[in-house]
Amino acid sequence: MENTSIFTEVVSLLAVAVAIVWMFKRIHMPAVLAYLAAGIIAGPSGIAIVTNVEEMHYVGEIGIVFLLFSLGLEFSLPKLIAMRHWVLGIGSLQVVMTMLIFFGLAWVFDNTLESAFVIGATLALSSTAVVIKQLAEQGLTHGRRGQLAISVLLFQDLAVVPILIVTPMLSGTHEQTLWMMLGIALIKGACVFFMLIAAGKWILPKVFNEVAQTRTDELFVLTALLVCLIAAGLTHLFGLSMALGSFLAGMMLSESNYRHQLEADIRPFRDILMGIFFVSVGMQMKLDILISQWYWLVIGLVVVIILKILILYFLIAWAKQPKKDALASAIFLSQVGEFGFVVVTLANNEGLLTAEMSSILIGIGVLSMALTPFMIQYHQTVLEWFSFVEAHGVQNDQQKASLYSNHVIICGFGRVGQTVSRFLKLEGVPFVALDLDPLRVEEAKQAGEDVIFGHARQKEILHLSCVERARLVIITFKDPHKSESIISAVKELAPTVRIVVRTSTDQHMDTLQEAGAEQVIPEALEGALMLVSHVLYMSGVPVSRILRRMQTERKNHYGFMHGFYPGENTEISLEDRDRLEHLHAVTLTSDAFGVGKTIRSLNLEARRVEISGLRRNGAEVPSPSYEMVLEERDTLILKGKPRRVERVERYLLEGSE
Repeated sequence: MENTSIFTEVVSLLAVAVAIVWMFKRIHMPAVLAYLAAGIIAGPSGIAIVTNVEEMHYVGEIGIVFLLFSLGLEFSLPKLIAMRHWVLGIGSLQVVMTMLIFFGLAWVFDNTLESAFVIGATLALSSTAVVIKQLAEQGLTHGRRGQLAISVLLFQDLAVVPILIVTPMLSGTHEQTLWMMLGIALIKGACVFFMLIAAGKWILPKVFNEVAQTRTDELFVLTALLVCLIAAGLTHLFGLSMALGSFLAGMMLSESNYRHQLEADIRPFRDILMGIFFVSVGMQMKLDILISQWYWLVIGLVVVIILKILILYFLIAWAKQPKKDALASAIFLSQVGEFGFVVVTLANNEGLLTAEMSSILIGIGVLSMALTPFMIQYHQTVLEWFSFVEAHGVQNDQQKASLYSNHVIICGFGRVGQTVSRFLKLEGVPFVALDLDPLRVEEAKQAGEDVIFGHARQKEILHLSCVERARLVIITFKDPHKSESIISAVKELAPTVRIVVRTSTDQHMDTLQEAGAEQVIPEALEGALMLVSHVLYMSGVPVSRILRRMQTERKNHYGFMHGFYPGENTEISLEDRDRLEHLHAVTLTSDAFGVGKTIRSLNLEARRVEISGLRRNGAEVPSPSYEMVLEERDTLILKGKPRRVERVERYLLEGSE
C-alpha cells in the first residue's frame, strides 16, 4: 500500500508539472515559474499531493549537482585562476557587505543578534540554479556580464560552508569553538580539492578515453553520471557542498575532448532533476503566510532586490568594470538563493528563527526567484532607463559574435568528411566537423582542424556547432538510420538549413529525402556514374553530352541505373532483398498465359512491375508500345522488387499469382 501511495504521488505530481509547464510555455512564460507554480499547487498549501516535501527537495538537489557539473565543464583551472580577482575580490566583498547591511536592518527591527546573522546570511546568497539556467537559455553565459555573475555565485557557494558551520553554533549547544570548526572545514576542503584535481588530471581522462573507445552510448552516459555523483558525494562526506564537488569534477574535465559530449549526456538528467528542485521550492511556500503577511512580503521583496542591485553594482563598478555590465550582473543576482532555504531550515531547527520569520524569508526567496527569469530576459530594457547607457548603443550578449557563421557542418570526420573539409579549406569556406572517434578527434585537433567530439544527432552538440547559422550540413555516415536521426535533429533546430547526405546505395533515398535531405548521394551509383563518364569520354562521346546525361540521371534520382541482375555470388542481406529492384528475364513458352495478349491488357503497372526491355527473334525491340501483342519465344526484361517479379513471372507463364 505504501508503494502504491508513493507511485500515486509521483504520477500525480508529474501530471500537474506537465500541465503547468505546457500552459506556461503556451503563454511564453519561463519554465522555472511553471515548476514553482506546480510546487505551490501540489504542496501542502495547495492540494497536498506530496506528503514528504523534504525527500522531494533532496532528490531535486541532485539537479543542482548536475547543474554545477555542467558549469564546471565551461571552466578550466587556468580560467578560474584568471578570474580569481572577480571570484575572491568581488564575490567576497558582495557576501560580506550584503550580510552586514541586512544584519544591521534586521537588528534595527528588534531581531536578536543570532536571528539577524541568519537573516543577513540568507539574503546575501543568490540562486545559482535559476541564474545559470536563465543565462544559458538567453545565451549570456560567456559574455562579460554572465562571467561576472558566475564568479560571484562561485564564491557564494564557497561561503555556504562557513555559514552552515557557524549557524548551529549560535544556539550555544556545540562544544567546539568557531575557529576550530572553520579550521577543520578548511583542511577538509583543501584535501578534497587536491584529490579531485589529481583525479581529474591523471585518472578521469584515461577512464573516459577507455569508455569512448567502446563506442557504447549507455556506458558513456553511466560513467558521466557516476563521476559527477562520486565527486558530489566525496565533498558531502567531508561536510562540504555537493555542488562544489561536482563543479570541481566538471572543471577537471573541461579541457578534455569529451566536454561537449559530457554536457549533452548530463543535460536530460539535469533538466528533469532541476525541475523537481524548483517544484520542491514551490512546495515550501505557505499560502496562508503569503496572504496574511502580504505587505511584509512585498516590502521585503522590494528592499532585498533594490539593495542587492545597488551593493553589487557599486562593487563591480569599483572594480573598474563597464557600468552597463555592472548593472546587468547586479540585476542577475538580485534574488535569494536556494542555499538560503537550507540556512533558514537549519536555523529553524536550532531555534534561531520564529516560524513566521522563516515563512517570510522563504516567501521572499520564492517570489524573488520567480521574478528572476523576467529580470534577466528584459534586463536590456532596464539598462536603457539609466542615463549612462546610450539607448541605441548597448550591446546584447545574446547577439555577440558567434564562433561559427555561414559555415558548413560536417557530420562524421572519416575519410569522406576529411576529403570534403580539404576542398572546403581550399575554397576558403569555413567549416566545423563532428565526430565520435576519440583518437581521430585528438589527432585532428592537434593538426589544427576544427573538430568537436560528440554525437551529431544530439541537439546540444548541433547547437554548439551553431547549426542555426550554418549554410549547409553534410552527413557522411553510411548508416541511413543514423543519418535520418541526424536530419530530424537538424531540422528541429534549423528548419531552413540545406542538408546533403551520403549513403552506400540508393535504397533509402526516398526515406532520407522525405526526412528533409535536399540531396542524397548514393556512393555506389555515383561511383558507377563517374566510371560511365570516363568510359563515354574515352569512347569519343562529347563532354557536353556526357555532362547532360550525368545531370539528367541525378535529376531523375538515378532511375536509369536502378535494377540489376542478381547472381549466385551477389551479397545481399535478407532485409535488403525485398527493397532492391532486380532485373529478371522471362521467356514466354508456347502455352504461356501472356502469349497473344497485349502489354496493356496484362496491367503490370498495377502489380508494380515494369517491362524494362523486350527481345524478339534475337533482336531488341526499342520502346515496345502498350498495344504490342506478345508472341511465343518473346523475352521480357522485368524490373521490380524480387517477390513482385516472381509473382508476375508466374502470372505471365501460368495466369496465376
